[in-house]
Amino acid sequence: MSTAPLPYRLVATDLDGTLLTSAENVSARTRAALGAVTALGAKHIIVTGRSAGWTRPVLDEIGYDGIAVCGQGAQVYDAGAHRLITSVTLDRRLAAVALAKIEAEVGPLAVAANQDGLDGEVLAGPGYRLRIGAELPLRPVSPDQLLATPVSKLYIQHPELTDDQLAEAAWSVAGQLVGITMAGAGIVELLPLGLTKATGLSLAARRLGVTAAETIAFGDMPNDVPMFHWAGYGVAMGNAHERLRAVADEVTVGNDEDGVAVVLERVFGLR
Repeated sequence: MSTAPLPYRLVATDLDGTLLTSAENVSARTRAALGAVTALGAKHIIVTGRSAGWTRPVLDEIGYDGIAVCGQGAQVYDAGAHRLITSVTLDRRLAAVALAKIEAEVGPLAVAANQDGLDGEVLAGPGYRLRIGAELPLRPVSPDQLLATPVSKLYIQHPELTDDQLAEAAWSVAGQLVGITMAGAGIVELLPLGLTKATGLSLAARRLGVTAAETIAFGDMPNDVPMFHWAGYGVAMGNAHERLRAVADEVTVGNDEDGVAVVLERVFGLR
């Protein structure tokens, strides 16, 4: 192991559109780069909008057994022990008020709810369709069942508005009640107010003994903006949303072109 100072002690990567390819796997080149970086002494942490239960199959597939930040920061998850270190839930009364305000502004929504806990299901109300993560089953329920049990977040969709338009409309009428973010195609989320990926990442980093300045972060969507503001260096993927590209320190190539590996190889002198 080299004794030279590491450029960064923590590598934080989003999953979908970043660490994962379009086929939802990690390329051999990216695996090799992360392996080399951790062999030098740096740590790798996954920071994803997916819940811990939804993230677990991916972590098992890539052999990841460290700490992961899941659910947009709501869950700090020990993958090796398969246990939640922290778990934050959405106030269901506030969520119901927020939904009502948003629907009064834009019309009827399709809504889904992510139940709390490691085994929490995603409950899908009428018309809701998940567009990524085909391995995650949705359980159809009636609208009155969506908030019947503790939830970590809600997903909303609109039949006509774009994701950006929906997120903006939701923020304008309900941003004082809940957090609102756009995490992917068709995935606008309502979260506990103040909760972001940066919230969970800062908690996890403290457990790992690493500071924000020692962190390099990779992402592709607007939900990664707070993480970029927190980290010492933020790298947007070539396929990233324009809002993330605008705050990034660097834009690499896309997730299907080994964008994470390209930067790690250069920054850590792997090639």
